Amino acid sequence: MPYPPLALRQQLASTPGLSRRAGMSALLLLPWLLKSAHAQVLQPVDPGVFGGVQLARPWSAGQSPQGFWVSEKFDGVRAVWDGRVLRFRSGRVIAAPAWFLSALPQVALDGELWMARGAFDRLSGVVRQAEPDEDAWRAVKYLVFDAPGHAAPFAQRVAFVQTTLAQAQQPWLMPVAQCEVNDARALQAMLQETVRQGGEGLMLHRADALWQPGRTDALYKLKPELDEEGLVVGHQPGKGRLLGMTGALLVQMPSGQRFALGSGLSDAQRLNPPPVGAWVTYRFRDRTPSGLPRFASFLRVREAE
Repeated sequence: MPYPPLALRQQLASTPGLSRRAGMSALLLLPWLLKSAHAQVLQPVDPGVFGGVQLARPWSAGQSPQGFWVSEKFDGVRAVWDGRVLRFRSGRVIAAPAWFLSALPQVALDGELWMARGAFDRLSGVVRQAEPDEDAWRAVKYLVFDAPGHAAPFAQRVAFVQTTLAQAQQPWLMPVAQCEVNDARALQAMLQETVRQGGEGLMLHRADALWQPGRTDALYKLKPELDEEGLVVGHQPGKGRLLGMTGALLVQMPSGQRFALGSGLSDAQRLNPPPVGAWVTYRFRDRTPSGLPRFASFLRVREAE
């Protein structure tokens, strides 16, 4: 079995927060993973019946990361390729250029459309256009972290993604770097370094887990702050300096509870607030005993998909 490609070794070596020992462990495991991925026949999902994505749960502080593969959480737009059609996580088709779609392999992939750290708004404006802007799409990367529907544990699906994308030979089509982290302390150090460099957080995927759609205990997200999506059900009027503007959005949480979300709104957003029926993302630190978010702050409107 050949040694892992230089580009992959360099990617692992430069992973923020990854210790030398953990990096060596990941490199030593790769030949076995590559061999296993080829030895086992991976059964691809039928594109006609594929429906859904894996959704992550929040990571519990102090939990051991042993048995998990860890990667950066990219602030991009989720994109699922079923071998023929590229879709948002909602199932709506993404209008990508023909050259972009024709270069994708004929296997199911799951990942993020991404430009750069801190460039979500610019990316979102490009990938949600009904008619693709060919030049703007040249700056878009497809960062792939899974092969949905393949009958193999995640560790083997990672190897499958790496070898499949290497064969495609497209610089914008990249596997997400995965590594092992020894303990909770090292995981926090990796999180802090990732965030310091402008990253959003980390993802943790159980190495032995089979793929399944929906919210699962096999996939977790770790961020400095929690986030959640809620439905705008009303607007509260502003007072004082905000008189004549929206003071807060009345937001309904997934649990059905409602709260006022005012922090994080710009004056422009207060003059033209997200309408009733819009979904918004908000960040918060923790929850009250009744389940409401503490120190919630508006982040963005979730674009229709």
